[in-house]
Parts: sequence; C-alpha cells; structure tokens
Amino acid sequence: MDTRFLLREQAKAGVRRALGRFDLGLVRSPFDAQVVRAANWLGVTDVLDVGANIGQYATALFAAGFDGGVTSCEPLSDAFARLQKRAARRATWRTTQTAVGSEPGTATINVSANSYSSSIRTVNATHLEADAASRIVATESVSVTTVDRLVDDYGLDPATTLLKIDTQGFESDVLDGAARTLTRFAAVQLEMSFVPLYEEQALFPQLDDRLASSGFHLFAMSPGLSDRRTGRQLQADVLYVAADRLPASR
Repeated sequence: MDTRFLLREQAKAGVRRALGRFDLGLVRSPFDAQVVRAANWLGVTDVLDVGANIGQYATALFAAGFDGGVTSCEPLSDAFARLQKRAARRATWRTTQTAVGSEPGTATINVSANSYSSSIRTVNATHLEADAASRIVATESVSVTTVDRLVDDYGLDPATTLLKIDTQGFESDVLDGAARTLTRFAAVQLEMSFVPLYEEQALFPQLDDRLASSGFHLFAMSPGLSDRRTGRQLQADVLYVAADRLPASR
C-alpha cells in the first residue's frame, strides 16, 4: 500500500474524530453527519460496510456520533490488516476478510496503487486520467460471499441495518447477492459513477432505477471523485431510504 495514501487517510480520520466531537465539519453539513442523523431517525442499529478498505467509512460514522454496530468487509490482505487493527479499538466494530458479490466463491481483484480504487473490475482510461493512483499494481485472489449470507452469518436484522456498498464498479453484483434481503434494509448507501470508470460497470441511472424498483427513495447525495482537468463530476456517494419509512407528502 502507498505510504503517502496511508498517512493521508490516518490524518483525515484524526481530523474527523476531532471535529465530530463538537459536531463540526469542514463544510456546513458533512455527509457522514447527515448519514448518522438519517440512521438515528430510521432507528438503524447496525451498518453492513461492504468495501471497507482500511475503515475510513466506519471511522467517519463513529466520529459523527454513530453508536451502533458495524460489520466491515474488506478483501485485500494489506488493507484488511490495517482495518482489523483499527476496529480492535471498538467492541461494536466487527471485521471479515472477504469480497462481496453475486454468489459465494473466489475472484481475482485488481490492486490499485492507492488501495481504495482496487476492484474486481478493471480500471479504464477515464479513471486513470482523473486519478493516476488508481493504476493497477498487482492482483490478489480473494474469497467472495454475498449480502444475504452476511446477514445470516452475523445475525443482522435488515430492518434496522444500513447497507453501505463501495466496491468500485462492482455494485450491481453486490446487489445481485442480496436477492433475499435487499428490500428489507432500512437504507442503502452506494458510491455510484456517472461515467464509466471500470469495465462493464453499472452507472447511476441503472442503479438508481434498480433501487427505486426495490422500494427505495433517493434521500441524500455527496459529490465524490471529479476530473481535476475539466471539473466533471465522476462519482457521488448516494443514500437511499426505504420508501415506506418516509413521512407522507403534505
């Protein structure tokens, strides 16, 4: 893993923790605090963190005041070791070394220089132009499980669980593996792309339609990766809430 990436992520986590204690942020309404407010309103007690990398997402939620449980899934051996070390500080934070997809088995993951862009799919030229550190530097064979199986294995109640998916172009496959449980989750958060960044990935329109047809309503959004040359928005973090949890329109 790139040492500069690790130091940067550790520094960002420290800043989030410090600001979170005082309900402050680098912007007026930081997205992680918005997600925690939504989780509290929905009665969410657990988060299933698919694509955890070294634990940035869970760290941000805890810093923003989330006091429930987190189950983090990360397939890369180096990232998982760092995730496991970070999670050991919290009794309510569980980790498992696995990828998540449409069915149990094994897969080959492409390891990116920056670690967090690693994917079972192959990064394309558009992504490389926007972020050279997304380049592939190695491959690794990983175990794969499904959301449905994780729910069973960890005794999660989807009705009080937020499903978070950040799998770099592999989101559709993760949803395929939640055929039995998807419609029962209180909320789903995904990192979604507006333009192809990985080969054969599903984009925002397809994923948005799929979640809408599964009974979810787009609830909040935060900009993600953009093209530094043109300013074009490439990705966003998007939070969906089960439509039957929303108050009736007035």
